[in-house]
Amino acid sequence: MTAQPAIFAPIPIHARHLFFDLEPGADCRPVLYALAAQCDGHSAVLGIGLEVTQALGVRLEGLRGFPVLPDARPPIPATQHALWLWLRGDEPGDLLLHGHALQALVAPAFRLTQAIVSFRHQDCRDLTGYEDGTENPKDEDAVEAAVAQGQGAGIDGSSFAAVQQWLHDFPGFEAMSRAEQDNCFGRERDSNEELDDAPESAHVKRTAQEDFEPEAFVVRRSMPWVAGADAGLVFLAFGKSFDAFEAQLRRMTGHDDGITDALFRFTRPLTGGYYWCPPRGRAGIDLRALDR
Repeated sequence: MTAQPAIFAPIPIHARHLFFDLEPGADCRPVLYALAAQCDGHSAVLGIGLEVTQALGVRLEGLRGFPVLPDARPPIPATQHALWLWLRGDEPGDLLLHGHALQALVAPAFRLTQAIVSFRHQDCRDLTGYEDGTENPKDEDAVEAAVAQGQGAGIDGSSFAAVQQWLHDFPGFEAMSRAEQDNCFGRERDSNEELDDAPESAHVKRTAQEDFEPEAFVVRRSMPWVAGADAGLVFLAFGKSFDAFEAQLRRMTGHDDGITDALFRFTRPLTGGYYWCPPRGRAGIDLRALDR
């Protein structure tokens, strides 16, 4: 078994995030197996939320709902759903139609509650112009960070995804000086070089993955989104558990030392969910962990 390949593949040109809630009283097991057969882990990534395993009477080690952080400033919404699909490709119309087909497939047990259209901007930059995912681990280090191993068949090769939709305040960001903008990220925008004198509130300081104990490495696959006049970033991080992401989130919101991430000066999350991404087997996505 291997991880769903999109976790390590290059950022696609276009993507579509679909979020589903469980229909009350529905038998979701046959629907999940039908869906797993239609997800290749590359053009369509499957993520399962806690509500699904609870409905099936299965305890999946490591799977939990998105954390509630009552002391976080600003507030961090927890908008957990039962199912998440990440559709990837080169043509947005094809992704729309692919999503329609999968929505019809799961309709007996799941209802679509949110869809987010996202895209690659320039050389994988946020709409603010700053590069995203600079500190992603590479090769074997990426596998070590993002994939569960040594836990047995059905779990090995799986990954845990944290998904958040962030809304940017572009007028507020553009009102800052270039130096203020760079200090928010802790990097010089054009060169992407880390600033030697970045303030402690800079994003690079808040989320320096090697500074945590244990180290908090994740594989980021974030992409911008636009809907009407609103826009921002769909943050997506894969880990071998949710622990690394959660450690970074707590530090960003000041739980460690009272210093909040400077990114909150111009952006804030609207949503937050945790999803387990099963491994890929020979015949598609492997759901044997749900049969325990």
